[in-house]
Amino acid sequence: MKIRVERSLLLDAVLKMQKTVGAKSSMPVLEGILFSAEKGLLTLSSYNLEMGMKKEIYAVCESEGDIVINARLLAEILRKLRGIDVEIESDERLVCHIRSGEAVFDIMGMEANDFPEMPSLTEGENINIIGEDFSNLVKGTIFAVSQIEGTRPILTGINVSVKDGILQFVAIDGFRLAIRRKKINIDKDIEFIVSGKALNEVVKLIDENTENVEIKVGKRLILFKISGYVFIARLLEGEFVNYEKIIPSEYIQKTSINCDEIIDSVERVSLLINDSFSTPIRCGFSAEELVISCSTSLGRAKEKMNINLEGNEFEMGLNSRYLLEALKACECEKITFKFNGANAGVTITPYDESNDLLYLIMPMRLK
Repeated sequence: MKIRVERSLLLDAVLKMQKTVGAKSSMPVLEGILFSAEKGLLTLSSYNLEMGMKKEIYAVCESEGDIVINARLLAEILRKLRGIDVEIESDERLVCHIRSGEAVFDIMGMEANDFPEMPSLTEGENINIIGEDFSNLVKGTIFAVSQIEGTRPILTGINVSVKDGILQFVAIDGFRLAIRRKKINIDKDIEFIVSGKALNEVVKLIDENTENVEIKVGKRLILFKISGYVFIARLLEGEFVNYEKIIPSEYIQKTSINCDEIIDSVERVSLLINDSFSTPIRCGFSAEELVISCSTSLGRAKEKMNINLEGNEFEMGLNSRYLLEALKACECEKITFKFNGANAGVTITPYDESNDLLYLIMPMRLK
């Protein structure tokens, strides 16, 4: 194989594909990217047995061939090179000669035949969505995905469904719930669960030039086409949590607050918190005032906000990080807090009563 390609384009592709490369795998070939050159086209493939990616780049192809190159090492070399183009040539001994400008590297490649075949998806349900909308749905829920598989690995994924033309993303980790919705042009009902790890990588492929995200959903696989990249991942199998039963239908307290103001207040008070999982912020709601405070080994902090509370006054403890992540994901000028006393979860919704988002956070016990 012998190719010449624009260095910046190749570096950008290699960096994006690194996340779907096996890390310290028992199969060294999984730590690499498969290069396949033919007829003026270079196809890059990465696959870690859970998710994979492909990208085609136009290249000057002097001789066709296939070889696997270690992704981390290649990225470091390309990053340090200064030439506009880079030439990569492999020989029968699997040695890769990399040249750019005055620099020359000779590194060992790996046999392309040892690279596992990436699964393909030809049949399934199709979903097309604007890139920015898809990004907002993912970023607005992924923070609530469980980071620990434990006894419920299904919670490491996001439940995606389409019903009555509404695309909905739901994430829950046992302490909080995140729901985002967007109306799309599709008349079929679909439901599946995608790992948060996969969606986190997919959304990184979206930039200001991304117009649409094409999605194909099969029985066990899901495929995304974004800005020339093809990303494929396995769906999570199992039944998702019945999250609807934990969303209250009625509330006994309610107040509306400017989103930026409460974010600023919580961030200031949280400066004294070392561990948000053991130290909650104390939120005291009265008829005309919200007092946010905390007390730690570093000291004490307290801040007041003017509010108009409907219902009896009360005090509750909340995880500051969970609260801030939900508030920052709202993207609303004003939000509404709804409560059922100090010991039930607090629900956060838009002030305009739109159905686009809902966040629920369970309280922490106050000492």
